[in-house]
Amino acid sequence: MKEYTVIAVISVFAAILVDRITGVRVLSKREFYLFLFVILFFKLLVNGYLTGTSTVIYNPRYFLGLRLGSIPLEDFLFGFSMVTLTIIFWEYFKCLKR
Repeated sequence: MKEYTVIAVISVFAAILVDRITGVRVLSKREFYLFLFVILFFKLLVNGYLTGTSTVIYNPRYFLGLRLGSIPLEDFLFGFSMVTLTIIFWEYFKCLKR
């Protein structure tokens, strides 16, 4: 089973669900996608270096094997989820503080 892939996809759906439930709606804001693009650029640099130099090695049994350069697709999914959830919670708790 491709556990890494399954968990990565679940994390994306969880981020989308949390965005809806909290009402923050960060996914509907243009600024979010600009920020995500900047994060993606640095992810390509750092993660590309780590996976390209064999510093980080993935077992093919656990992921699809689809890569953008040397970076597995699942890393992008996890990166999206992590950044998205961080922004959602930041905005949500910022609104509660007011």
